[in-house]
Amino acid sequence: MPSLRRLRLVLWGAVAFALLFAVGLTAASLVERLAPRLPSVGEASVGGPFELTTEDGTRLSSASLAGRPFALYFGFTHCPDVCPTSMFEIARVLAEVGPAAADLRVYFVTVDPARDTPDLLRDYTDSFDPRIVGLTGTEAEIAAVARAYRAFYRKVPTSGGDDYTMDHSTMIYLMDARGRFVTGLGHQEAHPSKVEKVRRLLAGAG
Repeated sequence: MPSLRRLRLVLWGAVAFALLFAVGLTAASLVERLAPRLPSVGEASVGGPFELTTEDGTRLSSASLAGRPFALYFGFTHCPDVCPTSMFEIARVLAEVGPAAADLRVYFVTVDPARDTPDLLRDYTDSFDPRIVGLTGTEAEIAAVARAYRAFYRKVPTSGGDDYTMDHSTMIYLMDARGRFVTGLGHQEAHPSKVEKVRRLLAGAG
């Protein structure tokens, strides 16, 4: 009989696959309207020093990321549509880029640390690609990283007692080997454009 973890992985993968081809994505459009506009290269800085906890329970400092490019996404594992679609899409990009993608580290920063335990983050990210690493931290740590990256998120109560969801920005941030913001991957951006941006990042063109 399949384990609960395996069933969970299969479910997340199936949901992501279906949502990738869904029409409308009204929630994503709303979030992107609420989120602040990212500056282009050369404008005010995006990103900065941070320290968070990985899905394996170890501490990760941004200083340790120097020397290789990385991608950062803010989301939460209970997200019904935008997050699984975004993670499925970045996994597709990694697969299409091929061996060169080994130089790109991808991080999923939870904006819901109360529910997203390290174990849950690991199961969630591994269901899309084992190279995607979940990051969590205290409310203050996550808020600080979000401010540095100009990421938007907020808790939204839903009907049913203490239940809630999270509104959040949907950009995937691409950072170069020096920790500088290069460009973003938009949620509704065409797949070939995302692949080309990642290839340019890895080639050092930015």
